[in-house]
Amino acid sequence: MTRFTSTSPLALAACALMASTFAAAAEGDLNLYSSRHYDTDERLYSDFTAATGITINRIEGNADELIARMQAEGANSPADILLTVDTSRLHRAKDAGVLQTVDSDVLEARIPANLQDSDNQWFGFSQRARIIFYDKSDVTEPPMDYLSLADPRYKGMVCHRSSSNVYSQTLLASVIENHGEEAATAWAQGVVDNFARDPQGGDTDQLAAIISGECDISVANTYYFARALRTDVTGVSEKIDQIGWLFPAQEAEGAHMNLSGGGVAAFAPNRENAVAFLEYLSSDQAQQYFSAGNDEFPAVEGVALSESVAKLGTFKADDVNLSAVAQNLPAAQRIFNAVGWK
Repeated sequence: MTRFTSTSPLALAACALMASTFAAAAEGDLNLYSSRHYDTDERLYSDFTAATGITINRIEGNADELIARMQAEGANSPADILLTVDTSRLHRAKDAGVLQTVDSDVLEARIPANLQDSDNQWFGFSQRARIIFYDKSDVTEPPMDYLSLADPRYKGMVCHRSSSNVYSQTLLASVIENHGEEAATAWAQGVVDNFARDPQGGDTDQLAAIISGECDISVANTYYFARALRTDVTGVSEKIDQIGWLFPAQEAEGAHMNLSGGGVAAFAPNRENAVAFLEYLSSDQAQQYFSAGNDEFPAVEGVALSESVAKLGTFKADDVNLSAVAQNLPAAQRIFNAVGWK
């Protein structure tokens, strides 16, 4: 996976800009609406407050509910920041009109262009590679890319999440962007034909299904597997050596990446503090904690990985523009409906 070095002149200049921003914004409050449900994020919030003196007031909930709440609150909304998971939800927030454009030299320097909204309304701060897992005892020639999941030789072997899941939607949207809608439709039909069971459960359930023998091949985000390497995850960790993994499409576009990110609320009452918080999330300190605290890949190139994430190995990530991928989400849903992907 290609990464920028965090000691480059550009990175050092960005860090200097962050320091001056924090000093200028070292008072007041920040109202954070977040659908990230990870206890490990507490460290991100407490470190920001320690560095800036800004008090974080948090409201947590389902992403769609938070977006709807911000819409209903309108210009009276107290929200300064929306944090959520997956490109599809970030795009949904932009379409709902609850975010605003942010012009930040720090964010432009730190966050790769393909992980930013085309209008700078949202920015990605951590990533999860969506990769292929398989039963090492049953699969000697696993599919090496996403398109190969539709190969008839894997009939009755594949399990996957439902079409209503945002990870499924964004993956298909990226297949559309990389290969075209016709190829994406054929792919989705082929995967449905290869299902070992009806789509169900979360990513951990897909890994557990390999161990239980319900299926031989599945797709999941890396941080679920890295977590099972680091700590005990029921149904996975005790027999994790049974599971092989590979980063797909290494000879082509590279592994699909899911984003966790955020943006400044459209009517943020504490806009300066909100921008400072986003810039803080791009700092090496925060980026390292995304990896150490939640087994994610940093968005910023060159930031050190935690031991559990590093165990997964190096790889080529798909650098497709995720803002463009988001435009394909309606087409992805049409395809899911057409091929009967439940």
